Amino acid sequence: MSDKALILIVDDSPTNLQVLAACVKDDHRIKVATNGLQCLQIAQAEPKPDLILLDVEMPGMNGYEVCQKLKSSDDTADIPVIFVTGLLGDKDEEKGLLLGAVDYITKPIRPAIVIARVKTHITLKLQRDKLNKMAFFDQLTGLYNRHYLIDMATKKVARALRHKYNLWVLMIDIDHFKNINDTHGHPMGDEILKLVASTLVSDNRSEDIAARFGGEEFVVMFDPCDLKNALVKAERIRTKIEQLNPHGIGVTVSIGMAKLVAEDATFERLLKRADEALYAAKENGRNRIEMSS
Repeated sequence: MSDKALILIVDDSPTNLQVLAACVKDDHRIKVATNGLQCLQIAQAEPKPDLILLDVEMPGMNGYEVCQKLKSSDDTADIPVIFVTGLLGDKDEEKGLLLGAVDYITKPIRPAIVIARVKTHITLKLQRDKLNKMAFFDQLTGLYNRHYLIDMATKKVARALRHKYNLWVLMIDIDHFKNINDTHGHPMGDEILKLVASTLVSDNRSEDIAARFGGEEFVVMFDPCDLKNALVKAERIRTKIEQLNPHGIGVTVSIGMAKLVAEDATFERLLKRADEALYAAKENGRNRIEMSS
């Protein structure tokens, strides 16, 4: 995968597409669209563009309408949009900026201006992405961190209670992790944390959440899922981790399971039940799964 940023150029004029592409192709990857619908389809697909150069005057759906749709969707709202237009009025520029565009480039296209504006907004986008990653992700394992988990889990709990579907929480703790650190050193302990984290991710669907809760504790949330399949998932995680055996070191986990019930008004209550089940798993011999009543 290239480290170069991906720019989506949207214009119904082949000449304008060629001119804009020529301005940025040396430093960036490029995708093109010739109408608003194509733009929306490409923007929603992976990999998402890092920046969109969007013509205002297009047949069918114009640039303003496209920008409005981009900004109204959670999947595309964070993609910066630069309007490219022959309209010169302040009101036109104001309209575009109010819709959420980050900048305006006027025609005729001047390559130096395009290059400078694109460079500025790509830099800002990458800096924002880096800050978001630091805010939402655990730096060691790459999993979501505790703060992001609590924020997302609160929303998931409210949604599951409202729509009355199953939601499960697994509280997972690496057994005897202090002994691993004391015997093999903290660098090896860090490696084991990362291996366990990657195992959790490999077992997840895209809509599942896996987070490092703190220390050697992890949380996995998934929905909708019946009891049988939830138990299968938990046992699969336990077995996969037991089979890791990094550098000949035996690694096991204890897992506490809890299913959301009507009495769980908050994520904290659901998590507390999973934590109580985890405590029972440890009390009953570790390397096992216990279910909250």
